[in-house]
Amino acid sequence: MKFGIFYEHQLPRPWEPGAELRLFQHALDQVELADRLGIDYAWEVEHHFLEEYSHSSAPEVFLAAASQRSRRIRLGHGIVLMPPGYNPPARVAERVATLDLVSGGRVDWGTGESASRAELEGFGVNPAERRAMWRETVEQVANMMVMDPYPGFAGKYFAMPARNVLPKPVQKPHPPIWVACSNRETIHLAAQLGIGALTFAFIDPAEARHWVAEYYETFRRECVPIGHAVNPNIAMVTGFSCHADAEEARRRGTDGFRFFQFALAHHYVFGKHTPGRTNIWNRYLAVRDQLGTEVLGGGTGCIGTPAELRESLRTFQDAGVDQTIFIQQGGKNRHEHICEALELFAAEVMPEFRENEAEREARKLAELGPAIEAAFARKRAMPSPPDGEIPTYQAYGTTIALTEADIAKLPEANRRRVLTFRRIAEIAERA
Repeated sequence: MKFGIFYEHQLPRPWEPGAELRLFQHALDQVELADRLGIDYAWEVEHHFLEEYSHSSAPEVFLAAASQRSRRIRLGHGIVLMPPGYNPPARVAERVATLDLVSGGRVDWGTGESASRAELEGFGVNPAERRAMWRETVEQVANMMVMDPYPGFAGKYFAMPARNVLPKPVQKPHPPIWVACSNRETIHLAAQLGIGALTFAFIDPAEARHWVAEYYETFRRECVPIGHAVNPNIAMVTGFSCHADAEEARRRGTDGFRFFQFALAHHYVFGKHTPGRTNIWNRYLAVRDQLGTEVLGGGTGCIGTPAELRESLRTFQDAGVDQTIFIQQGGKNRHEHICEALELFAAEVMPEFRENEAEREARKLAELGPAIEAAFARKRAMPSPPDGEIPTYQAYGTTIALTEADIAKLPEANRRRVLTFRRIAEIAERA
């Protein structure tokens, strides 16, 4: 099994001067530590306007900084919001490929459609069409990262002419694709499209077994890859705190995870929010004592002692989960406690789950080999245009269109520049 850490960049009120600066710098310190400890992934969300719950609106910037503070840990977009109102598809392809280059080929491309009213209405995205937008754009962004040139597209939600989208990623054909899953319907969709399932449902291990079985049954039977490679993997997100004393582990970890769940529900389910004024932390404090761990579902199994974490993780491993992702930064969890927990986990829990991981992966891929071959046999890829059919476009050429009288009126520096371009154009035309 692999392990990851997960960032929303939560910042409960009150917001003291310098709080966001400390939050981001501590997170970068934690990624550097996780890399040194041998943890496999650092995942970073994309959210907008979700005060206190997530101050992570530019994950590509954070992950780029993390890439320069680390050497081997994989950097996961968990996730990129794919409706074009958030991110034009070509810009997603460019940013993911650039991050892959600056990190030396360590990017995983998680995708999602968004669900909060604050974000959807803030960017003018129609909630009823967000799934269709996601599907259209994921397929085309994958094409953009692979095809030379991208032949252009005219879809329902975006259109662009033929262009060579640059740069291209290090990983070929493109970084592994994932999708955020909060229910079994999306697990089914992920398997149908041959992409990894980033599961945020906080389910217990018994239910995880059903989700995993359904994913691989669907993958074998129905998969038609949306990208140019498949990524048959399942990751489960859970709360995290590790300490030699069980009560201290729960004291350090449970409150942050409870706030994580409460703030999530505030923005997505029940909250009435006044931008810049609503204090979610105070609302949480008013009901905190009524929120027992049973209210949190299956997300507390990795809050405890090393022995308790081993027991919980074995059940996930036995269920076939490929990666467990820890929410270690939630609520007002302290930076030093997060670092201590990661160090203890890496020393006393992680080694037995990392043993024989390469062999497990190789065996799994060999077993899925026939299903992967069948999946690509079903795929109808976008054709590359013949050279003679790639459209040519003419530069606007505003400097060439100027008359001699226009040029004479220009300032000296501009006049020299226009004349230089004119001479270059004349030479190019004769060539």
